[in-house]
Amino acid sequence: MAGQRLPAHGHFATLNNMSHSERWPPLPLSEWQTTYRTLHMWTQIVGKVRMALSPPMNHWWHVTLYVNSRGLTTGPIPYPPGVFEIQFDFQKHEVNISTSRGPSASRPLRGESVVGFYSGVFEALAGLGIAVEINLKPQEVADAVPFDQDYANCSYDPEYAHRFWQILVSSGKVLQRFRAKFTGKCSPVHFFWGSFDLACTRFSGRLAPPRKGVISGPAYSHEVSSAGFWPGGGAVDSPVFYSYTVPPPAGLETQPVRPAGASWNTQLSEFILRYDDVRRAESPEEALYEFLESTYDAGARLGQWDRAALES
Repeated sequence: MAGQRLPAHGHFATLNNMSHSERWPPLPLSEWQTTYRTLHMWTQIVGKVRMALSPPMNHWWHVTLYVNSRGLTTGPIPYPPGVFEIQFDFQKHEVNISTSRGPSASRPLRGESVVGFYSGVFEALAGLGIAVEINLKPQEVADAVPFDQDYANCSYDPEYAHRFWQILVSSGKVLQRFRAKFTGKCSPVHFFWGSFDLACTRFSGRLAPPRKGVISGPAYSHEVSSAGFWPGGGAVDSPVFYSYTVPPPAGLETQPVRPAGASWNTQLSEFILRYDDVRRAESPEEALYEFLESTYDAGARLGQWDRAALES
């Protein structure tokens, strides 16, 4: 009924009273490395379905996934009868495919190989009358094994998958707040399955020096300031928030940024702030927002962006 308020009790009260530790749970890389690797490949399979059927957009915006109230979703993907959507549900631990025509399919998220997941998803798509072909080679990973040959990655820990999603929810809310203050061209807050990170990118409006590469060429065709969350890997042994400017203006690495703990990482050539420093802060949301604002300010100021025209 219009104007009627729901009573603040039961499940609604539980959600409203979530503690910092629930909204920002620990995510030590060593504890979920195998689940991380498997989930990375699963999201690539689903993301490539979206990429294959969606009209191309600038900066690869047509390939990303989005954080929602259940997990990660493709959003609507066009196909001849209408649209369909693929969603990772990290509460029920299912992957769901729904269509605008009505029929749907679901299968559990469980410990199974990338081969098994790939076969199961494509069997479900075929059963719904959705025809699609994807490049079976993973993107942006070392020693890539085609999806239909990958038996090594087969772990799924529902607790850590849920923690990862909760961090995306909490981080995404702060990134949305940060995005709202920019009136220039700005990306959605979206999840890149290639690099497995949640990101938001602001644009100066000026062209950048051309880059080679199928991915990096279109992605960095214009000057950008980008920030987001990455669960870590390689030389970075823990989850981090990051921020970078392309092209990097001279002296960027020497600029002071906030909060305490944020610093320039020479291996990544970007500012990072460890996730654990954020979740242990008195206000994780404000600590993250301070990082986003101060690192953007450093790059935009040194890069001489027209900030009066770009910021509200």
